[in-house]
Amino acid sequence: MMTKTIHKALAGETQAIPPVWMMRQAGRYLPEYRATRAQAGDFLSLCYTPDLAAEVTLQPIRRYGFDAAILFADILLLPQALGADLWFETGEGPRLSTTTTPADLARLGGKDDIHGRLSPVYETVRILSRELPRETTLIGFAGAPWTVATYMIAGRGTPDQGPAHALKSADRATFAALIDLLTVATVEYLSAQVQAGAEVIKLFDSWAGSLKGQDFTDFALEPARRIIAALKARHPGLPVIAFPREAGDRYIGFARATGADCVAIDNSVSAEWAAAHVQTDGCVQGNLDPALLVTGGDRLTEETRRVVRAFANGPHIFNLGHGITPDADPDNVARMLDAIRGG
Repeated sequence: MMTKTIHKALAGETQAIPPVWMMRQAGRYLPEYRATRAQAGDFLSLCYTPDLAAEVTLQPIRRYGFDAAILFADILLLPQALGADLWFETGEGPRLSTTTTPADLARLGGKDDIHGRLSPVYETVRILSRELPRETTLIGFAGAPWTVATYMIAGRGTPDQGPAHALKSADRATFAALIDLLTVATVEYLSAQVQAGAEVIKLFDSWAGSLKGQDFTDFALEPARRIIAALKARHPGLPVIAFPREAGDRYIGFARATGADCVAIDNSVSAEWAAAHVQTDGCVQGNLDPALLVTGGDRLTEETRRVVRAFANGPHIFNLGHGITPDADPDNVARMLDAIRGG
C-alpha cells in the first residue's frame, strides 16, 4: 500500500494536511542553488551534469522537507535531443534554431534518437531515486508538445506564441507533423525517466491558454491524452499530473478527457472555482500566487490558508499557480509551509 502523501492525493484520497511542493523549487531564490549553478558554469552544464543536477534537486528537500522533488532539467532539452540547436543568452533566456518548414522538420531526428543526448538526465533520476528520503515522491517531467513547439518555431520564448499560431494557420500539415513528433518523442523521454526511477510524471503545457476552441482540443488536450495513455500502457499505475496553464473553463473535464490523475491549476482562476468545477473529477494541484512569496507578510499566511480551505473537501496537492520567482524570499517559503502544516 502506498504511504507517500503525494501518491495518496493522486489516488483520490482527501488528507487533513495537503502534501506540498513548488514548481521551480530548485532555483535562483536559494543561495545554495546559485552556488551550485556557479560551480557548473552555465545552465545547460548544470542540466547535463548528473551529480550537480541531483544536488540542486535535493537542496529544497533538505531545506524545507517538501513532499515531492521534481527532477531538475529544462523542457527544451528534448528539442535539443531531436537535433535542434539550443543555447541560452545571458539575461534573455533560451534560443533555438527554428523549425518552420518541412525541410527543417526532416533535419530533426526521430523518437528513438533522443536517448544519447538525454542519458545524463536519466542518470540524475537514478541518483535521486537512491538519495531522496523514502517519504519523498520523485516527479519526472516534460514540456507538452504545443508549448515546446512554440519555442522551436519562434526560436525563443514569445509573449503571445504568435509565430506558432502563424505556422498553424499557414501550414497546418507541417505544424501538425511537429506536434506529432514531439508527442511520440515525449512518450519515449518520459518512459525512460520512469524506468530510471521517476514515480510520478508532470506534463507542463505552459502556453496552453493561448489555444482556443478546436485548436485547444487538437493541440493541447489530444497530445496530452496520447502521451498519458501510452505511458499508462507501459507503466500501469503511473500517476500523471497535467498542467494546461491558463486553460480557464477548459480545465473543466480535462482530467477525464486526458486520463490525467491530477490537474494543476494556475492562479488566474480561484481555488474556490477550481474546487467546484475541477476537483469534482479528482485531485487538483495548486494554486497560490507566486508573487506572495516575494511580498510575504500576513497576506501570504491568509492566502495560503484560504487555498487549503478551498480544496479541503477533496484530494489536493498544494503548489503555486506558476513557478517560484528568483526574487522570492526563502523565509516566505517557510512561512507558507507553516500555514499549510499548522505551524
